[in-house]
Amino acid sequence: MRGDNGTEVTEFILLGFSGFGSLQGHLFWGVLCIYVVTLLGNALIILLTVADSTLHSPMYFFLRHFSLVEILYTTTIVPRMLADLRSSRPTIPLASCFIQLYFFALFGIAECCLLTAMAYDRYVAICCPLHYITLMNQGVCTSMVGASYLVGIITGTTHSVFIFTLPFRGANTIRHFLCDILPVLRLASASTFWGEVGNLVITVAFIFTPFSLIVASYARILATILGVATSQERQKVFSTCSSHLFVVILFFGTGTVAYMRPQADSLGDTDQILTMFYTVVTPMLNPFVYTLRNKEVTGAMRRLIKRYLWGP
Repeated sequence: MRGDNGTEVTEFILLGFSGFGSLQGHLFWGVLCIYVVTLLGNALIILLTVADSTLHSPMYFFLRHFSLVEILYTTTIVPRMLADLRSSRPTIPLASCFIQLYFFALFGIAECCLLTAMAYDRYVAICCPLHYITLMNQGVCTSMVGASYLVGIITGTTHSVFIFTLPFRGANTIRHFLCDILPVLRLASASTFWGEVGNLVITVAFIFTPFSLIVASYARILATILGVATSQERQKVFSTCSSHLFVVILFFGTGTVAYMRPQADSLGDTDQILTMFYTVVTPMLNPFVYTLRNKEVTGAMRRLIKRYLWGP
């Protein structure tokens, strides 16, 4: 929906899930429960990887920052969504929309980069074990995490600033529950060609490129373990990689479908459900994925409970 010449827009109307009618009340409580579980679960991961010395390895260093990004990413979206689900006319000021879009892009891109770094860590650990300590030392890991945040900051800043320097006049209704790039861009009353080109570049650079690097890493891992490992060693390697693979499939799978599927001028309910899945549901699942099948994490959790609840 393209804006027409008229009154300058000072706020947007987020239609969100208004088409759900009376189900919005149930959706509010469902999203609230998911959000609380997301905060508690990811905070627990951060606490465990800081407090337990057995989890002071590169893999858990990346996982700690990944959990932090998950908390910040979902907090960018969910509180506003919950408020809008309780509002009869959900609106968001132009400045707030800019801030939400900026942090949505920043943390989304940082998450893609961290998932790629985690895949590289597994590749080095399995395919180059003799050089693992050298290749994945503290300085390298810190630089990779810092680069993930920096790329997110630069890309989020340039894209958000470009979009909000465009004039918005007339139309101000977004058929979405957040200020995502394309829904906002389509309301501009000027040409959005370069904005859509930029969105395509970001999608390719930070969805397909990281996903391709992750696939390449796991292809090398698969070739290595099938060539030299025993069946018992294969099972151990698969168990350490399966959690990361599951998260990658969830995040990149839904993200790719949401951003690369043919879209009409306005978003439909399918797009909103897909977006809610990878922005709200997936961050809740990650702590369960990384704890339920991970003996090191569950062991650290038992030690933490024993230390603080039952004493030394």
